[in-house]
Amino acid sequence: MDLVQNSDIAHHSSGPHEQLITALPMAVAAGAAAASSSSSSTTAPSLSRYESQKRRDWNTFGQYLRNHRPPIHLSHCSSGHVLEFLRYLDQFGKTKIHTHMCPFFGNSNPPSPCPCPLRQAWGSLDSLIGRLRAAFEENGGKPESNPFGARAIRLYLREVREVQSKARGISYEKKKRKKPRPQHHHQQQQNPHHPPPAPSAA
Repeated sequence: MDLVQNSDIAHHSSGPHEQLITALPMAVAAGAAAASSSSSSTTAPSLSRYESQKRRDWNTFGQYLRNHRPPIHLSHCSSGHVLEFLRYLDQFGKTKIHTHMCPFFGNSNPPSPCPCPLRQAWGSLDSLIGRLRAAFEENGGKPESNPFGARAIRLYLREVREVQSKARGISYEKKKRKKPRPQHHHQQQQNPHHPPPAPSAA
């Protein structure tokens, strides 16, 4: 699922970042439609869902850089610009994040609506960064200068995870799977080996 639609970006062109960026035009959608129509006439294999999403995310980020004031070339993109992009996406979020003053803070299933803000979910941002990190290197970027893999990005995502976990009352910790016991050990327990009986005297 896309984090943000281009039509939504155009609709939300005015906001806290209006001095830094302009609304992303519909060129991305038009370009995607043109690419789709041209690809249908060729014998190129269709992209997987992951690859298609990665391409859309990369195009959206590139459009964001071009509409930045002043525009930013990809070679000059830093982790600071990536953080700015992630915060910008929050205005299109659909996940309710309760504030400390909200009576539903820490409630994973609030009984009624509240005026708390909507944000991008941590899981969506984490997946987005993973796709953009891969796309950066696939488009000629060097791994050592990848802004999506910078320490500042990891710290930001960690902070978002902790804040949202507490606000929503949801644990993002991965459950540890129990290692299966070796089958031969299990069989030894069921059929313990006994030494053969001593032969009887004639």
